[in-house]
Amino acid sequence: MMPAHQNEHSDFEALVETVAGRLHDACERALEERGAAALALAGGSTPMPVYARLARSKLDWPRVTLLPGDERWVAHGDPACNLTAIRAAFGEVPARFESLTPANAGGEPDPATALNTARTALARIGRPFDACLLGMGGDGHFASLFPGAPELATALDPASAEPLAVVRPDPLPPEAPYARISLTLSAIAAGRELLLVIRGDDKRQALERAMQSSDPNQYPIAALLEHAGDRLEIHWSP
Repeated sequence: MMPAHQNEHSDFEALVETVAGRLHDACERALEERGAAALALAGGSTPMPVYARLARSKLDWPRVTLLPGDERWVAHGDPACNLTAIRAAFGEVPARFESLTPANAGGEPDPATALNTARTALARIGRPFDACLLGMGGDGHFASLFPGAPELATALDPASAEPLAVVRPDPLPPEAPYARISLTLSAIAAGRELLLVIRGDDKRQALERAMQSSDPNQYPIAALLEHAGDRLEIHWSP
């Protein structure tokens, strides 16, 4: 399989402009060809300026659906909620927002109930996604597919027909100690456009270790690199 396309940007502002443009183009194509567009979006601090820049684009926003590709099991409005952060980044854009979690989520999720809620949300969205934008943690996780999670092997199965997984990272990240629900590798890799956005030397070195290791149990991002191949665009900046 061909390696991912790697794009190095001179600074973060250049990355933001380029990636926002790629998302805009993906939405434009989808609107022209299918009458609607759907994006699966990463949480975290790095992508938020991309979303703010995209929000300034001229699109038929009511026909665009925006979904966090993974979510912490917290109530909507909680500072740890990806949907809350993504909504804030897009500001007043009249897009349609969907969530993998109920508005009152909290505590420990019941897996069956959590999956049913998320499946209902996905059923309202045209798939495959027109673009999936991903981030990566320093431990090599993407979406909420963490090394050491008991659910990791199933969630990384590229042949799986299950688009969702309830994930309990082990150990829980101290900065966000919550169970998660996440799109699986197969659901993400089916996206028409795949963008991985990373910033800084630490993340770049983590990505290089994953490329050299090719061990998805240690670096889950290795599974995406292997399965997506040259369909994956990596965008890096200092």
